[in-house]
Amino acid sequence: MIKANRSLYFENSIGRIWEEPEGFLRLEYRAGPREQVQFRALLTHTAQALSRRQWSKMLVDQREMSPYNPSEQDWMTNEWLPRAVKENGYRCGAILLAHNVFARLVTNQFVMASRSLSHTYRTFETEDEAMVWLLEQK
Repeated sequence: MIKANRSLYFENSIGRIWEEPEGFLRLEYRAGPREQVQFRALLTHTAQALSRRQWSKMLVDQREMSPYNPSEQDWMTNEWLPRAVKENGYRCGAILLAHNVFARLVTNQFVMASRSLSHTYRTFETEDEAMVWLLEQK
């Protein structure tokens, strides 16, 4: 679903980052394999967009995503997420779960591994549920 009043912040072969008028980022993953440099660039730009806007919330659309590989999961868990929370103000993430069952499993592992951070993830089957929850977060 593309809304006319959202603004595209960044796009590459891995996905897109949208600035939503309600005051959060939307990260949309594309289907298919990921190249490491492009993957890290997408997430680095995501953190920079959070800082730029001084936003703390993100809707992460993983519906078309393939599973994270071990290297991606390690980098996200041990480097990107702690830095995004500490330096970029990331506090709330609503995740639209992937159709791929293996991607769901890896996402659940990532969510569990990040529980010690001052950050909250919730997973959702539908965009409407995710949006309601995300907009309720202060």
